Amino acid sequence: MDISSGSSTSCFDSPLEYLDWMRETLIDNAKSSIGSGLQSHILIRLHTEFRDLGIELRLLQSFDLYLTKCRRRRNHETCLEQAEEKDVTSSRIQDLIIRRMQDLEFACSEHWIHSRSLPWTQIISELSRFQEAIKLFYETHNKESCINFLLEYYWLRDPELVIDFIDSVSKPLAEMKGFRLGRPGKKLMLLKSFIRFAMLRGVKGQQLKDLLIHAEVMAVNALHLASTWFFHTHHEVWNETELQMSRLIREKINPGDPKVRETYIHVLTAAKLSRSSDNSALEKNKHLVADFMDYLVPNIIELLESCTSTLAPIMNQMLKLLEGLRFLTILLRHQKKFKELRHEMKNLIGVVVCDAAIIIFSLYVNQIEEDLVKETNVSLLHLLKVLKFIRAEVIDPVASVSGFGFPRTNELGSIDFFLTNLKELARCDEINGSSYGENQNKKLQVFWSHVMEIAYKAEFVIDSTLVGDRREYCLDDVARDINVLKIEAQEIYDSISYVGETTKGVTKTFTRMPSQVTVVTCNKDLVPLDDEVENITKSLTRGGSRRLDVVCIVGMPGLGKTTLANIVYNSPLVMPHFNIRAWCTVSQAYSMHNMLVQILGSIESGKLEQYQKMDEADLAVKLKQVLLRNKYLLVLDDLWDAKAWNLLERSLPDDANRSRILITSRLQNLSLQFKPDSKVHHLRRLTNEESWNLLQKKLFGKEGCPPRLSQVASQIAKSCRGLPLTVVLVAGILDNTAEESWEEVAKSLPSSIVLDDEYCMKTLELSYSHLPDDLKPCLLYFGAFHEDKNVPIRKLLWLWISEGFVLKTEGKRLEDAADDYLKDLVDRSLVAVSKQRTMGGAKACQLHDLVHEFCVKKAKEENFLHILHSQNGPSVLAGPSNPLRVCDRSARNLMIRESMLEFPNVRSLLLFEEDDLGFWLPKLLRVLDLGELVFDAYFPVEVLLLAHLRYLALRTREVNFIPAAIANLSRLQTFLLRGNISDCFLPKTIWNIKTLRHLWITNSTSGFIFPVENLEVSPDLDHLDTLSLAIDPSSQSLQKILTKLPGIRRLRCMTTSATRIGDGILPFDCLSQLESLRLHFFFRYGFKFPLNLKKLTLLYNKQPWSEISTIGKLPNLEVLKLLQESVAGEEWEMKEGEFPNLRVLKFRTLWKFRSWTASSDNFPRLEKLVVHNCPMLEEVPSCLGECQALEMIEVRGCRESVASSVKQIQQEQREMGNEVLEILIESVLMHGVPAKKKKKSLVPHKQSQSPHNK
Repeated sequence: MDISSGSSTSCFDSPLEYLDWMRETLIDNAKSSIGSGLQSHILIRLHTEFRDLGIELRLLQSFDLYLTKCRRRRNHETCLEQAEEKDVTSSRIQDLIIRRMQDLEFACSEHWIHSRSLPWTQIISELSRFQEAIKLFYETHNKESCINFLLEYYWLRDPELVIDFIDSVSKPLAEMKGFRLGRPGKKLMLLKSFIRFAMLRGVKGQQLKDLLIHAEVMAVNALHLASTWFFHTHHEVWNETELQMSRLIREKINPGDPKVRETYIHVLTAAKLSRSSDNSALEKNKHLVADFMDYLVPNIIELLESCTSTLAPIMNQMLKLLEGLRFLTILLRHQKKFKELRHEMKNLIGVVVCDAAIIIFSLYVNQIEEDLVKETNVSLLHLLKVLKFIRAEVIDPVASVSGFGFPRTNELGSIDFFLTNLKELARCDEINGSSYGENQNKKLQVFWSHVMEIAYKAEFVIDSTLVGDRREYCLDDVARDINVLKIEAQEIYDSISYVGETTKGVTKTFTRMPSQVTVVTCNKDLVPLDDEVENITKSLTRGGSRRLDVVCIVGMPGLGKTTLANIVYNSPLVMPHFNIRAWCTVSQAYSMHNMLVQILGSIESGKLEQYQKMDEADLAVKLKQVLLRNKYLLVLDDLWDAKAWNLLERSLPDDANRSRILITSRLQNLSLQFKPDSKVHHLRRLTNEESWNLLQKKLFGKEGCPPRLSQVASQIAKSCRGLPLTVVLVAGILDNTAEESWEEVAKSLPSSIVLDDEYCMKTLELSYSHLPDDLKPCLLYFGAFHEDKNVPIRKLLWLWISEGFVLKTEGKRLEDAADDYLKDLVDRSLVAVSKQRTMGGAKACQLHDLVHEFCVKKAKEENFLHILHSQNGPSVLAGPSNPLRVCDRSARNLMIRESMLEFPNVRSLLLFEEDDLGFWLPKLLRVLDLGELVFDAYFPVEVLLLAHLRYLALRTREVNFIPAAIANLSRLQTFLLRGNISDCFLPKTIWNIKTLRHLWITNSTSGFIFPVENLEVSPDLDHLDTLSLAIDPSSQSLQKILTKLPGIRRLRCMTTSATRIGDGILPFDCLSQLESLRLHFFFRYGFKFPLNLKKLTLLYNKQPWSEISTIGKLPNLEVLKLLQESVAGEEWEMKEGEFPNLRVLKFRTLWKFRSWTASSDNFPRLEKLVVHNCPMLEEVPSCLGECQALEMIEVRGCRESVASSVKQIQQEQREMGNEVLEILIESVLMHGVPAKKKKKSLVPHKQSQSPHNK
């Protein structure tokens, strides 16, 4: 590397490029050295050292840039020695860089030249010398006195030099964000964008000069503080420096200092009044205005977070200002929309930005004095009117409904929402509502479409009025349309002759069966190919090469490849053959990170969350370490190309121990591309007899087909072409069709000339057409989720309810009705349950690839759902539709911004990937899930104006309070915080959201803290069904809060202080509807439980075993989980008659649990027993051998004596004729430590279910 000493720029640029190259090289080497722990550790350390050196060089580069570019102020005389000192310092910096960089490069070159045979110590030594030299320089020249001297006698003056200097300082600050110093860089960028904006608006003279000097001083001080922080190792210095940096931001940049505020407002006033700004300049540089607003938005958010309850009125106005600025930012970046604006509007935007900035900066003074608030409020109200005027010029939500391709699915649900809001508006006496009837006759579909179009238009008028956009004048048009419809309806009615015929296609009414306790998962009946199972099992377990080998199952969609692989994966002939088994669903859209997480998570499911947080390189290292020297079976399901295999191959060790890879794919020769000698099994179709047997089994179970139906049913089975998926889909149709109509179903099946793929799709179309109208949107909604991914049932049902798909049923909660909807789809074989809950319900579900493909296609065709895809560009937004639902699976921020402007009427927005909330949220949203976008310690106030919101899901980390303005969301049903690690205070206004059904934090150790003031006069939350609650048990407020929540069925409750020990009784018995309860950290408290309780989980409560016996008297308890330190004591001696209805009992991490005594009348209905990590337990009571319902016993991390007692129980069960009992024994402890090899015992009479069924 040639470093020229003649240029300060090249002096730094070349070394920085070299350091970046070294970091990339080290990462590549770290990946390739997976398995060598010490080597990998050294490489990671070196990567960190090179990163730190890069930051130090960037800090030094910024300091040198200032020294070389600043000029002496004209009104200050300096002696020659002082002027020369500045230049000498710059020369010393360059000499230091050149000399030390040459030594470092030489050490690295020597290492590479000798093929890395030399140790890394020389490179590490040179890095240390380099860093010490830089540190010594800073200790000498970065003193406060030196900085003050520079600022007093020198300045940059030129705007471009100031901007370049800010850019230079911001770069190392951005890299230091992991060191808690990333925020100053963003604040400096605010000053940079402010300068650019002022220059664009034609600001000159003293105002611009003052702003430049201020920005320069801020950048120099930020550089000085960041350098001081980085080069010190004392916590006292760190804390003091961080305090000074916070003060610099708060007082000098935000601005809290009156002088700084005065400077800002003078510049903005000059910018507002300037006449030199023209539209051509704005056209070319509108991105500069957008950038300025981008950096203003965080200031509004900080203001809103600091607002007290007394400032609530202005807080709502500021929320609207935030929304307006978001909208303007998107407009400026949208080429087409901005170009269409009139010149007057373009001129107005610059003035609006000036006014907005003046208001934002003014509100920092003295924490908003009362008089100033009033003055600002007047200006703010005027500004909001102007913003509304501009938005109306760009978007008229009602006008955009004209020619609007409204969804043709779920029309009735939409009208329900419309009528509900219409009634609410009528109660407010804002406008008069109208109502009209519905006509369901198929012959009137064209007329009905016209009705729906008017209904949607009316809905948008009503909903827009409810959020403050008054559009009463539009209702006159709607009223006229309705009158026309009345005339058309009468004419159509008069023209139709009803001669006693029954019109086909009338919307069907279905009576649903009650939801069952257990939803059956898919099983091997889908693929009754015993010969195929035997062949693949032999390929995996018998003979073959000792090297890592690949077995591939190939076939067209719908043949049952995944189900077949699942049967083999769980086969008792396969499971004991491998030390480790893992499953990974690849699909067309995959990532290395996701595949590694899936594999490791299936090996160690308890560590799934930990793996999700690890980076790709660490996961690759971990996987190789886990698999090394183990015989393993890995299933790669639904593989589409060799690239996925190539990504994984380096992490799959080959120890010549007959490890195997089982692949399923639609592509015939895929495995041959990377393993030419791999075994390929071409999955055959079902014979006519096998198809007929499968159809009978799905329809009639063991009873068989009645003779009266055998002929038509047999013909239907033959028409399914030997495709298992088609057989079960047709069975789902027949099961919901009257017997006399089976001939019609047979005739409606696709003809034999249709290709196989198309045949499956046409069969799916037939299944879809036979669905009740209210089930169709529920099925299509699966198109919003990723293919081949588990869909969480609770999230799905909550979304269905919030979308309005679930109709109210007399005597049922909406959650139960939604559960019935899901069961109906499962019964029709359109949805498969992939995970079950301990209480028997579904926990997660999946769709077959073809069903998912159908849902995506149909949702687009019906204009039900618009899916944004990455890398498609703006064209993805084109088309006549104006969708109500937008799903972003992987699109980037630019596409989101454009889509929100293109789709102003969006009611549902579902994000799945991490993105930036740099976009405008349409005000009529009902459903908002911001996916993996993380809010570290603040609540996104942007959502608080979405008055129609029913579902809100956010990923947060340390949000510890919810703003009082949450009450604006008066229709909110589901409020979900993902991953929040701290308890979260709810405001007093939470009691006003009477529609709340679910308040949930996914992190099991965090909960919501309810306000306890004035509970007597606060309304009840009657509809609240699910709650994460955190409470101080000593405050006596628990019962008062619980009485305000009479409908709770699922409660997770924890104490706000994990170290508090109490002796009181906590009364949960007031919750008569409670079914599931989880209690954390209530050390030695007693409890009163409701008799209706079905599931109880205890953690860290240290209950005496006598309290567990009291729990045993609960008559309806079905599931009991005693987890970490939930019980104190060594012996559990049970009494007669305890736990009469318990089905599942689980112990985990009970370190002192030694003795367990039970009698024959305990657990008469027990189905599953789990004992994990109970190292002192001596044995499982032998009387469990008399439990006739027992199906499964799992033992892990326990003594050999426990394993022996379980085997004895299994033997007793066999003697009683129970051949279905399955036992799983792992990690047996030998003298207090785990055995070297896992030991498993499986009875081959029952297959365990895998979560990977389709």
